[in-house]
Amino acid sequence: MTSKDTGPGYEVVARQDFSDVTFLLEIRHPMLAKAARPGQFVIVMSHDQGERIPLTIADFDRDKGTITLVIQAVGKTTREMQRDCQVGSRLVALVGPMGIPSHIGEARKVLCVGGGLGVAPVYPQARAYKESGAYVIGVLGFRTRDLVFWEDKFRACCDELILCTDDGSAGIKGLVTEGIRQAIEKHPDIDECVAIGPPVMMKGCAEATRPHRIHTIVSLNPVMVDGTGMCGGCRVKLTNGVKFACVDGPDFDGHMVDFDDLMFRLQRYKATEHEAMERFNESCRLRSQIP
Repeated sequence: MTSKDTGPGYEVVARQDFSDVTFLLEIRHPMLAKAARPGQFVIVMSHDQGERIPLTIADFDRDKGTITLVIQAVGKTTREMQRDCQVGSRLVALVGPMGIPSHIGEARKVLCVGGGLGVAPVYPQARAYKESGAYVIGVLGFRTRDLVFWEDKFRACCDELILCTDDGSAGIKGLVTEGIRQAIEKHPDIDECVAIGPPVMMKGCAEATRPHRIHTIVSLNPVMVDGTGMCGGCRVKLTNGVKFACVDGPDFDGHMVDFDDLMFRLQRYKATEHEAMERFNESCRLRSQIP
């Protein structure tokens, strides 16, 4: 702990809002920052009555003793964090690093693909590959120019960067699969691809690389409770059996993942999540009416 750590929990030392739903938190935790590796995640509780949620580590700074999380406010807990986690506030619990670190290996030419919020967690991999001496091609996908973030960080660690937007307002018009197609056309000697984003996007990436037999790694985000492999909630179906994302992953061979099963499992608690959001919105409405 540093001299600034005077209270319980883990201090939010910086915040940046990329859009009305996407925000960054930089959190002081020297021991975690020292131990973190690309591909790992943490489990966070914002307050003592809060839900435990897994979040991928988007960056870490060993000198500053901080880790960075990029969060999308889509459910009750992340909306609550968006409202309450300001600079100077503290997370009551922050556990990690968890999961198996990404295997950087000795690939000489690598494709690092991030879609939407997946852009943040693919950054540590891109940087690690560059530090290992690989030629790194980044492919980043966003819906529109207004949602683009960290372009400068990726240009600093990528030899080439292909920016894709759904509406063509920045970079090329199209999905990240179009960026992958262009990259493979120009570089038929790509050794490896890392793709992180929504399951349907990762499925598309895996299918885009499959005909070219490019080893493709994806980072999966199934429902997770304890993060130690005991609850079984994060099980993932592969062609060679069933694994647990929290202890066997979160990285898996994208050509072996049953993405349809993954997407089906992610829908199982939609009704419960919807009820929680309605209660949260109602409490916010009542709070705004109190003088």
